[in-house]
Amino acid sequence: MKRLLTLAALAFALAAPAHAWPDKPITLVVPFPPGGSTDTLARSIGAEMQKKLGQTVIVDNKAGATGTIGTAQVVRAAPDGYTVLVSSLGPFVIAPYLIKNVPYDAGKDLDLLTVAVQAPNVLVVPAASPFKSVADVIAAQKKTPEKITFASSGNGSSDHLTAELFWLQSGTSGIHVPYKGGAPAISDLLGGQVDASFQNINAILPHVNAGKLRALAVTGAKRSALLPNVPTLAEAGVKDADVYSWQGIAAPKGLPADVKAKLHAAIVAALNDPAVRPKLLEVGFEIVANTPAEFAAFQAAESARWKKLIETRKITAD
Repeated sequence: MKRLLTLAALAFALAAPAHAWPDKPITLVVPFPPGGSTDTLARSIGAEMQKKLGQTVIVDNKAGATGTIGTAQVVRAAPDGYTVLVSSLGPFVIAPYLIKNVPYDAGKDLDLLTVAVQAPNVLVVPAASPFKSVADVIAAQKKTPEKITFASSGNGSSDHLTAELFWLQSGTSGIHVPYKGGAPAISDLLGGQVDASFQNINAILPHVNAGKLRALAVTGAKRSALLPNVPTLAEAGVKDADVYSWQGIAAPKGLPADVKAKLHAAIVAALNDPAVRPKLLEVGFEIVANTPAEFAAFQAAESARWKKLIETRKITAD
């Protein structure tokens, strides 16, 4: 009788339908404070993913240590599709070379889903600045290299590394002034306390349009549709300094193939949804929405690039 009951139970278990994913809320972990570009992206796509997947999507901000605290939390989570990382490039390709003892391997511990969006940085100066062009900035740096200050949102940030690359490729140097975030850096730039900065286009666009900042160059491979009269760095004579700030989406390593496919499809559909796409484009984001394989190749190339720059320029997180 016991054997029959065991066989019956097994037969019932095999016949019972498995729970279809997702059958509980999904958490998008943003490893930065609320209000930034990455947080905005996560909340924009989260609302649409919720509709497409039929489950609640929660945004959870876990800031700290240049994004590595939140990223490590995702790495430690179960690879079941219910915990997803939405992050800028830092934790993926910069922090591993800038911070000692990062508690994860960015190349091995994550299932990469897609590079969601990218946006160029913009070289900006205060409206009252004497610098009217990139050539003016380079000339001033060559004449007085210890006087031209560049603000950034922090050591190892995209805007900091863009300045370092700019100095390397133009054969110049300047003074790096790190802030605790982009907002205070832009505030001092607006007030004229610093000379220049490479800031993400969506952060400075309102100030440029209001005439409070002057845009001298964009760091993309082509001109931005939002700043069509502003040249690229290459057009301004600084070659091989193309930089995009980007946001990628990943999950703990080991996602089931079907869950990975559903997650990727929902994210791409959300990015291209008529309620989301125009809003992202109008603030300067370019939709990428590539495949996991394309993201993996891109991450490898970006990692090699920033590792080389960090080592060449002897950049530290201190």
